[in-house]
Amino acid sequence: MRPRVTWKLRSRSLALGERTLVMGVVNLTPDSFSDGGALPDVEARIARGLQLLNEGADIVDLGGESTRPGARVREQATVSEDEELRRVMPVLEGILRERAEAVISVDTYKSGVARRAFEAGAEIVNDVSGGRWDARMFETIAGLGCGAVLMHMRGRPEEWRSLPPLDDPVALVKKELAETAGAAASAGIDRDRVVLDPGFGFGKRYDENYPLLARFGELAELGYPLLAGTSRKGFIGHTLACNGEDRPATGRLFGTIASVTAAILGGAHIIRVHDVAAARDAALVADQILAAG
Repeated sequence: MRPRVTWKLRSRSLALGERTLVMGVVNLTPDSFSDGGALPDVEARIARGLQLLNEGADIVDLGGESTRPGARVREQATVSEDEELRRVMPVLEGILRERAEAVISVDTYKSGVARRAFEAGAEIVNDVSGGRWDARMFETIAGLGCGAVLMHMRGRPEEWRSLPPLDDPVALVKKELAETAGAAASAGIDRDRVVLDPGFGFGKRYDENYPLLARFGELAELGYPLLAGTSRKGFIGHTLACNGEDRPATGRLFGTIASVTAAILGGAHIIRVHDVAAARDAALVADQILAAG
């Protein structure tokens, strides 16, 4: 069974482990790998967030900058802080205007974006860099007292295709997540505010993601609740390839459901997905399997 813990956020707490929580993704970028900017304006983006809540999302995750393979980030950021805020803030405010009780996460590695989102009512900072790309991020999270998802990423997106293969992806991810968690604690972030994410697809070759799924339970030895973000990832499209062509992102639903089910059975507390209704059904069944075991 998964450990049952309380995740402390900005203004409330969430119980983790009793059932799988579903984090629904709203991409606010024109260049997302998963939907390529399918939501053209603020109204459509707010409506998408509300739709995910109606479908059963426990958390809505808003992302204003793409970290797809090949994207240039960090020092070469193509999205300024001002532009990211321009994308995120109206949607955050619009969702909370309609659903004040909604739990909103902001997918950002910029401390300035995190702070402004917190001031507007966001509960969680979801940092794909694990605090490595902005020296002020951990200090900011500690000071704000919000929840934090800290992800493992190997290298930067523009480097991924040239990274050497890994002998043991699980050992590396476990070691480096432990280092990230330790750095967060040293910066004053309370342990009960942190969730760790192994970063499926982020600097891992296609075949290196499957050991992370097969041995997901080993990551629980770190002593933190876990998030799994496999939704529509490239390794799924590669596995589902037909006639030498990877399955496009929008055709990876069934593969995604298989992967999130495996992650839940391996101990994931939260799944981050684009297709909330289908993933919620899978989570309900997987949770029953865990309970029976």
